[in-house]
Amino acid sequence: MTRIRHNDYGGLRPPALGAWEPSLRVSVVIPAYNCAEALGRTVPALARQTYPAELMEVVVADDGSEPPLDVPGARVVRVADGWGRGAARQTGQLAATGDVIHWLDSDMLLSDDHIEAHMRWHHLIDHAVVIGETRFVEQPGEEGVQSEYTAKTLESSRRLKDAGASAYLLHTGASSSVRADLLRAAGGVDTSLNMAEDTELGWRLAQAGAVFIPDAEARAWHVGPSTVMLREKEVHRHNWSYLGDLIPDLRWLRSHPRRHWRVPYVRVVVAATAYEETRATVDSALAGTLTDAAVTLVGPWDKLTDERRSNLDDPLLDLRLLHNLYAHEPRVSFAESVPPSASPAPFLLSVPAGWVLGADTLSRLVRHADRDLLGLVSVALSEGASGVATARLERTAAFARAALFEGAADDLVDEMFGSEWVSGAEYGLAVAEEAEPLAGDPAKWRALAGERLAEVKKLRAEVQRLAAEVERLSAEPPADDRSGDRAGDRNGRGGLSSLIRLLRSAG
Repeated sequence: MTRIRHNDYGGLRPPALGAWEPSLRVSVVIPAYNCAEALGRTVPALARQTYPAELMEVVVADDGSEPPLDVPGARVVRVADGWGRGAARQTGQLAATGDVIHWLDSDMLLSDDHIEAHMRWHHLIDHAVVIGETRFVEQPGEEGVQSEYTAKTLESSRRLKDAGASAYLLHTGASSSVRADLLRAAGGVDTSLNMAEDTELGWRLAQAGAVFIPDAEARAWHVGPSTVMLREKEVHRHNWSYLGDLIPDLRWLRSHPRRHWRVPYVRVVVAATAYEETRATVDSALAGTLTDAAVTLVGPWDKLTDERRSNLDDPLLDLRLLHNLYAHEPRVSFAESVPPSASPAPFLLSVPAGWVLGADTLSRLVRHADRDLLGLVSVALSEGASGVATARLERTAAFARAALFEGAADDLVDEMFGSEWVSGAEYGLAVAEEAEPLAGDPAKWRALAGERLAEVKKLRAEVQRLAAEVERLSAEPPADDRSGDRAGDRNGRGGLSSLIRLLRSAG
């Protein structure tokens, strides 16, 4: 199976339509609600597909239509738990039996080779997410146009080959397909979402190692404008209320300096050892300028029982103290072993207890990784008799994709994403006894900065007032016409001009 660097799928060579022999089964899943007329156009088009009928099934997930939908040519499953597009998609895919799940909106018309165009990519690699070429039409039979956002994104990214970590943003439920096992690995569809569930799923598929491939030959037509086209601002207002919580990559939705987010940007993993050393590391991870970080503290927490014990001579005292300290900190969780993945968080930083992160360590490491979309940044901390102590910043998507292949994970990540070594001292890491104490309140600094900014505004206003006054005085005519006085006035005006320039530069 071909190994793809970042999202550059250009090295794949799909077979020509009609010139290959498929073997994978596909389930076309259509979420539907009170749309019998649209389904009457969409489902018959599926019967005309060039993909073998014996390898294809159509599943309509009826999201509470009244009367219930009856769709010839499709198996209808009723949504029983919840409602909305997320619940319908998940219900449909759970009922599907195919190797590939092909999402389709109920108001789509497909070219006869649409499914075949999708499926040829899935026969090449098992971690493709294929996106159809959807155009919007008023009536069936029109050529239509792509959405402006899609067209610009494809043009600016060489059809997503250069999209890097943001390729997931083009994932849509209108016509996209994914291997069923990759969908399960990503956690399926979030049933609580009734809008933007396709974008959120695209994010988690990316963290599972997916490669996003738009296929211009997978032609489809959406009858009528999308909801975004009709009510874009309202759609964004609705979706952005929760997408910031779920997709840490959408940094502009996380402008609040202190609040807790459901999915962290960086998951920091620390193995619990001595109380003071571990506390120093955990506290530094929570105190940095990258505020949407969370910590997983790894240790044998199941050994902490409630039977009578000596409080001060407990053999598990340090472990118990750490649990006491962070039991009610929402950004700290406890685990028995190192988590296999930070997903859906995009980064995982492993750091030994006793090493303290500087205020900007996390931010700088992530920026360094993002410059070249590195999959791994190894941080050299110290060297001793036992070897080199290191911290590791791992990109979730890179290690998830590496897990799809045989071989050493670090080598595969280096091949597909790149990796580098950096110095811990250069990025502000230090042992606890040499680290700067955690101090300072960001809110106080912001308040002080606000006061200074107000003072600067007042001073600039005063400078502008004085400059205007000087300009007015310099424009007044001389008091008499004597040449000496005129010369003196000219000299005076020269001084005034210099003062004007000085005031303006100060402003």
